[in-house]
Amino acid sequence: MELHLDLVGGIAGDMFVAAMLDLRPDLETGLMNALSSAPMLEGVGCRTVSHDDGILTGRRFLVERAGPDTSHDHHHHTAWRDIRAALSASSLDAETTRHAIGIFSLLADAEARVHGTAAEAVEFHEVGAWDSIADIVAAAYLIAQMNAARWTSSAAPLGSGRVRTAHGILPVPAPAAALLLEGMPTIDDGVPGERVTPTGAAILRYLCEQGTTSSQPRRLVASGFGFGTRKLPGISNCVRVLCFESPPTDVAGSDKIAVLEFEIDDQTGEDLALGIEKLRAHKDVLDVVQTPVFGKRGRMMTSVRILARPDAVAQVAALAFVETTTIGIRHAIADRMILQREIVETEVETARMRVKLVKRPSGLTAKAEASDIGDTANAAERHRRRQEAEAAAKTGKKS
Repeated sequence: MELHLDLVGGIAGDMFVAAMLDLRPDLETGLMNALSSAPMLEGVGCRTVSHDDGILTGRRFLVERAGPDTSHDHHHHTAWRDIRAALSASSLDAETTRHAIGIFSLLADAEARVHGTAAEAVEFHEVGAWDSIADIVAAAYLIAQMNAARWTSSAAPLGSGRVRTAHGILPVPAPAAALLLEGMPTIDDGVPGERVTPTGAAILRYLCEQGTTSSQPRRLVASGFGFGTRKLPGISNCVRVLCFESPPTDVAGSDKIAVLEFEIDDQTGEDLALGIEKLRAHKDVLDVVQTPVFGKRGRMMTSVRILARPDAVAQVAALAFVETTTIGIRHAIADRMILQREIVETEVETARMRVKLVKRPSGLTAKAEASDIGDTANAAERHRRRQEAEAAAKTGKKS
């Protein structure tokens, strides 16, 4: 399952929670039970209500507290270390706790950068209030329950103007929100006001990949709308969540892979071969392919393509700059589809041979490891041994 956040009016913590509950109302009872045991929320009540702004319908998530509310007093501070300790010691399930601490950690880091201090020294004002704590814990619970394989988001609307905070009047987006949005796609749609709160920005940063689309076919199965408290001119102040499922397939799974490419025209073939072997030996490199190509003025060049783990792009690129003469590398993260495979051992004429079995849509296929065939007399003998090993491996798998 993949979930996409369409930031129609922007995003805040309560809007995210409301959208998720509009998508999955069956999760509301469990959420309320979780919030009843959450730390720092004694005497706090939460509920959802239907909402119709005259354009769209959905839900709102309300957090209420009986008696006078002193949590938004400008002298009321909540230390990040106290929130983290309370969450860690709470009876919330481990996944909800992990997600809540993850979101709060991003907020603490952003606040620390804004105020020029260490994250451990951060004391929250608005974000430390009980309603914001409820929003983040509720968001964490719903993230854990959905267990989505991937989250994406549309461009975040920047908004404009000023917002009143415990630190005084600040520009929109608030400095902490702006830091959290760095590197993410944004848009100025001309609608003023605070469109993305720090809590909303932290949820986006925690969940969503950059970009808004998937290259894989998906089936849209459900949607939900979560509304905020403010009214925006000419547009619904809501988040829409779209739920996608991948169509049935015989492919075992998919993941992401880094692709690094460059061309070489001033390195000897002998030296380049040594460099490529060094690249191929890197623990995060999955494969290296080189092909001859024509460059400027008809010169022959070598095109090099490296497949690597996505989190190792910088390290692999650095090694490529050291081992080759290239001065520029193109890189991208690509989706790939992976068939189920396993290596099994079989015995042919007292020799152990490894065979790779692959589950394809058309059935099981086998391929003997070339290095295990041995120093046989001729091609016909090697072919016979290969066939025997592959047949034995497939028979053993079926049995």
